[in-house]
Amino acid sequence: MMTLLNLFGRSPFAPLESHMEKVSECVYMLTDLFDALQSKDYDLLEKIVQKIRELEHEADLIKNDIRNHLPKTLFLPVNRGNLLEILTLQDSIADRAEDIAVITTFKRIEMIDSLKEDFREFLAKNIETFNGARSIINELQELLETSFSGVEAEKVRNMVAEVARQEHETDIIQHKLIKGLIMAENKMTYTTFYLWQKIFETLGSISNLAENLADRIRMTLELK
Repeated sequence: MMTLLNLFGRSPFAPLESHMEKVSECVYMLTDLFDALQSKDYDLLEKIVQKIRELEHEADLIKNDIRNHLPKTLFLPVNRGNLLEILTLQDSIADRAEDIAVITTFKRIEMIDSLKEDFREFLAKNIETFNGARSIINELQELLETSFSGVEAEKVRNMVAEVARQEHETDIIQHKLIKGLIMAENKMTYTTFYLWQKIFETLGSISNLAENLADRIRMTLELK
């Protein structure tokens, strides 16, 4: 891995991109996680959970390294505090992915047949919203090169608006899932009901955090 000094020398945003890459590995593993759960392959599930935990730890190490070595004397194109806020939001997404993985280990729960299709759409929409925020992070260097103005700035504003739209669509699916879960509550134990409720809630927080991340970047853009 490149040292933080090398990363900052290449671009003040390169450390954020490096951290986001590790966060994205955590998020993308959720697809494998729920595939294993649906197929009731609990041995594979445990291996995937362990991998997500390792990736989240690696993301934490990168986050701490950035916090500890973010130059105070180096001229940065944006406020140092704003960079740290963006970093914290990114890291929270990795935390949520780990939380979801851990929840699936508390009890051997099964996918609810009546909710399988909606859940698959819900998972995909959360990842899609996350991808939108990740793409914005990858545009930061282009923003720097255009002095945070012009066509590139407008492009990022539009990307932020798209993330907000995707997050709204995710909320709609989540409400549908919760309603379906309540309708099916008499077919499961209280513990199973509670665990699925927590999974829906925690998974939905990924798109919420992605929207917050996009908004934070927009606010940083408007301050330039």
